[in-house]
Amino acid sequence: MAYNLLKGKKGIIFGALDENSIAWKVAIKAKEEGASFTLTNAPIALRMGTINQLAEKCKAEVIGADATSVEDLENLFKKSQEVLGGKIDFVLHSIGMSPNVRKGRSYGDLNYEWLVKTLDISAMSFHKVMQTAEKLDALNEWSSILALSYIAAQRTFPDYSDMAEAKAMLESIARSYGQRLGKLKKTRVNTISQSPTKTTAGTGITGFDVFYDFADRLSPLGNASAEDCANYCITLFSDLTRMVTMQNLYHDGGFSCSGITDALIETIKK
Repeated sequence: MAYNLLKGKKGIIFGALDENSIAWKVAIKAKEEGASFTLTNAPIALRMGTINQLAEKCKAEVIGADATSVEDLENLFKKSQEVLGGKIDFVLHSIGMSPNVRKGRSYGDLNYEWLVKTLDISAMSFHKVMQTAEKLDALNEWSSILALSYIAAQRTFPDYSDMAEAKAMLESIARSYGQRLGKLKKTRVNTISQSPTKTTAGTGITGFDVFYDFADRLSPLGNASAEDCANYCITLFSDLTRMVTMQNLYHDGGFSCSGITDALIETIKK
């Protein structure tokens, strides 16, 4: 059921690769709630994914952009304002990639050039998005900016490797830029710490299936789905959450506050 929570709002959604992507589901929900938006991803992701199908469904324009390139981001914000007919009300940053994880390098054998790339793609790009928007004066007052994070920013998960540093940096940027944009534009900036989710990126992590099951058993409500995360994003883009900013918001079925559960104890006993 739609409630017109985003009626008249204009946005930019980063990172919709395929129908398993959280960003994809956010786009579907945003359209249902009355928003108009542009879709963007890196050129290689545009070639690999099926974003044009989503664009057709949502009647949205696709504007390719490498989120690590300020020049690309400037073009994205300028074109998005032209296409949408005004300044931006919401932005979703759903971007993350580690060459070290992809290529199986252990945490004790990181390639440092790849680490820099991990931080640039997964965290610094968030700063670049907001700095570009600020310099172009592309945001409406009371706009909302979200990035997707993970609890590895606070806890250790071995196979997550250098993505943990990236997520910690991402959350710090949200706080620092949230303070700045709050003063400048009354814009709120938050991160969502989501359950392990069966996206294309998530399932590419070694041991994902085991950890997914572990998290599900440790969470009183079970793992939060991509669909549920999309619903949460919509509320944070809406005017119902105008005073929520600079927060890392756990959307994980209670995982972040659980020590142990009966379901996990039963599994250990076997």
